[in-house]
Amino acid sequence: MLTILFTICMIWFIGKFFIFGLKASWGILKLLCTVVFFPVILIGMVVGGLLYIAFPVLIIGGIIALIVSKA
Repeated sequence: MLTILFTICMIWFIGKFFIFGLKASWGILKLLCTVVFFPVILIGMVVGGLLYIAFPVLIIGGIIALIVSKA
């Protein structure tokens, strides 16, 4: 009986840590995308001569950032 109780508690414990790990990695990925990847992609587009695409993307990103920061 104690073995079954221990097994159930271990599955619950491991499940909680798994969900915590997913939430933490999602937060880190969002931070990495907004701080590193998005600016690097825009700079690469400008250097590559795609200013006519990079500028509207920058404006749309700025509008979205303003809307999200108000909420």
